[in-house]
Amino acid sequence: MRIISGVYRHRVIVPPSNFKARPTTDMAKESLFNIIENLVTIEEIKVLDLFGGTGGITYEFASRGCTDVTCIELNYNHFSFIKKTVADLKFSGVKVLRADVLKYLKNVGEKFDLIFADPPYDLPQLPQIPEMVLSADMLNPEGIFIMEHSAANDFSAMPQFFQHKHYGAVNFSFFHTV
Repeated sequence: MRIISGVYRHRVIVPPSNFKARPTTDMAKESLFNIIENLVTIEEIKVLDLFGGTGGITYEFASRGCTDVTCIELNYNHFSFIKKTVADLKFSGVKVLRADVLKYLKNVGEKFDLIFADPPYDLPQLPQIPEMVLSADMLNPEGIFIMEHSAANDFSAMPQFFQHKHYGAVNFSFFHTV
């Protein structure tokens, strides 16, 4: 896994081989951030990365100048790896929290400009995550929620849905506040 752009462009991050996380592919990540950069100014937004996994999305935002990123990851090994990598790269403004995302969504108490979620594709609650995020009043006005998922899911009927992109086996659904 590598950081695509920003201060740490081309930096290779190697998670331990026993990780269960599936990092977003470089091609999909690069395309995703091209879309994001056309929607928002990364340096000016507050980001929430749900299901942090290897931390790749968090590192990408921080490397591109976002100074307010919160990453949520439940698995202790993944959480520890992300926390260590954030410290090693000296990213300021990045918070890494060990929490169950499904419980976290019920008690957030903060608002974000952009929320990204990359749950395990086999998570039984995956189809409900967009509704959980969008109904939790976590997005600022004109906020964006992006969900990574497999082709087995289709969220286009949701009222807040505005775009779907796919890159190989990686799918992104985009939502906005109404």
